[in-house]
Amino acid sequence: MTDITVVDSVMGSGKTQWAIQHMSEAGSLDNFIYITPFLSEVARIKETVKGRTFVEPTIFNDTSKLDDLKRLIAANRDIVSTHALFARADEEIIELLEQSGYTLILDEVMDVVESVSIKPADIKRLQSNGDIFIDEETKQANWTGDPEDNSRYRDIRELAQAGNLYLFRSSFMVWAFPPRVFSAFSKAIVLTYLFNCQLQRYYFDMFDFSYDYKGVEKVGDVYELCEHDIKREKREDLYALIKVYEGKLNDVGKGKWSLSQAKLKQYDDQTINQIKNNTSNFFRRYANNAKKADVYISTLKEIEQKLSPRGFKACFIPHNARATNEYADRRAVAYLINRFINRDKAAFFQENNISVNEELYALSELVQWLWRSRIRNGEPIDAYIPSERMRNLLNRWAKYEI
Repeated sequence: MTDITVVDSVMGSGKTQWAIQHMSEAGSLDNFIYITPFLSEVARIKETVKGRTFVEPTIFNDTSKLDDLKRLIAANRDIVSTHALFARADEEIIELLEQSGYTLILDEVMDVVESVSIKPADIKRLQSNGDIFIDEETKQANWTGDPEDNSRYRDIRELAQAGNLYLFRSSFMVWAFPPRVFSAFSKAIVLTYLFNCQLQRYYFDMFDFSYDYKGVEKVGDVYELCEHDIKREKREDLYALIKVYEGKLNDVGKGKWSLSQAKLKQYDDQTINQIKNNTSNFFRRYANNAKKADVYISTLKEIEQKLSPRGFKACFIPHNARATNEYADRRAVAYLINRFINRDKAAFFQENNISVNEELYALSELVQWLWRSRIRNGEPIDAYIPSERMRNLLNRWAKYEI
């Protein structure tokens, strides 16, 4: 079994610094694969780890980055790469890792489950044609058709052949990151915050991975792992840095479902304009006349254009942004969404007897998003969070009630 440690510590507490220190101090026989969401962090690892040389998979001699990753693993190099490339790990990668003894360091959790775009009618057609067979117990989709089918269902064939495709409620399919990839490492370290409410925790539980929680603290000039204790987080001090707007501009977010993804898609032009004008009003009147360079905004990707306040059209960032320092100078932020777990992903776990906590998930997403701002530097911000539910969750977090 893989020895998994979850370093669960609040943003800015030194998780990445500890990892850099840990890799710098490791013996010459140790090898690491460091996986991070952003290319900027890839560069940081290459520049700051001492005593060993990290290399990044590249494209050369007409080969792909995935091919180069395999070459680097076979050569026992220290490797740094992105979540996007790691998510493409295949059977050959697994076999190479099983022979290697690498330690995986995962900077932030991965998107370990994703919905697959396929119509229910196409699923029925594949089943009736004998191309896929669904295991009644596990709901895993097995490819039983032409093993080299290159039709429009090629992506479905490849996922099913890799053992990563599951069918639920006869209407949708979910791709799951192959658990054998994690099993192939001798050790794995996950750097994150609020792991208990993230999808990767449900994934680990579903596939029977065990893991230990640790925190991190700075002792003198070095970072050390310590007992995981939420009281170390000093949430009340962190919350004091966030001036959350309270007033009539929040009326649009009253009720449990307001500003949810479904609602955002359904709102008429009048409501959309109201949200847009509220956001502009907040930045100018309640955030000390914040300018474009001072802010970031998030909402559902499909309606960013409709919700863009005048003068702030290029200020949107992903609503699930995490693990980046790119916005660490921003002092005014607007979170124009009410987060819920994707229903397909939730069903994937629930039908495998894994309980999913919607409230904790939403809280985790919001807290990670807020800490992209200058809070990470100990500086205060103004925040417009019109969703009543999301504001309440943040307040409960500050009081250690959730």
